[in-house]
This record gives sequence, structure tokens and C-alpha cells, in this order.
Amino acid sequence: MATTNRGLLLGGYSSLAISLLHLLMIIGGSDWYRFFGAGEAFAQMAESGSLYPHFVTAVIAGIFAVWGMYALSGAGVFRLLPLTRWVLVIVTAIYLLRGLKGIPLVLFADHPYLAELGDRMLFMLVSSALSLALGIMYLAGTRQLWKS
Repeated sequence: MATTNRGLLLGGYSSLAISLLHLLMIIGGSDWYRFFGAGEAFAQMAESGSLYPHFVTAVIAGIFAVWGMYALSGAGVFRLLPLTRWVLVIVTAIYLLRGLKGIPLVLFADHPYLAELGDRMLFMLVSSALSLALGIMYLAGTRQLWKS
């Protein structure tokens, strides 16, 4: 099945790459959790041998994988999955909200984890920019899908 929906193709493959990165975080352990913003408490749980951080990270990896598969489905790489258009609208909104609201949230919310992220502004800037870029890709691709 040929596709010309570059937004969903790029967004889908990017979401799958993010999923893979999360799986690599499980292998990398506590240092990787710290580097990628999971928080000190999360990293310490991993160091103490708790399976909880690995389970949560695996679930997050699964979510990104599903998002990637829906984008590729919408792009025409394979047949449409159930509710593809609506799922892509939701995923687009999540990426855009994360991209636009991530930094204001850590600057103005009163929560220990968000304060910890506020101390890592470079990470927040990069991850927010990536989320916004993905949201724009998904938005362009989803609009194209709805028009077809």
C-alpha cells in the first residue's frame, strides 16, 4: 500500500524510536532513568532492585509503540486499525499539549517531581521541542487522513 502521508510516516517511526528508547532505558538502568528525566526516586527504586520502574517504563514503551503503529496505519503502511482517525486526534493532542505545556508546568506547579524537572531545564526544552515537533507531524498527517 503506497503512502504520501509524510507527517504520519515520520511521526509513526519517531514514536516507535521513542518506544525503543524506553526499552533501552530498562536495560540501561538507574543512570538512564536519571538522564532521561524519570526522577531520582524512580532511579533509586531501580537501584534497589524494584521491578516497578521497569514495569512502568515497559508500559510507557508499549503506549509509544501503539501510537507509532496507529500513525503508520493512518499513513497507509498497513490496513487501518480500529478508530485510527480518532486515536490519532487524541495522540496529536497529547503530543501538542506536552510540547506546549511541559515547561510552564514545571515552572509553576508545586510538586516535588516537577520541581526536580525544573532543575533540568535543558532536558525540558529538548523534550518539549521534540513533543511539539511530533505533535505538528501528527497534526499534519491526521488532517491529511481526515481529508482523504
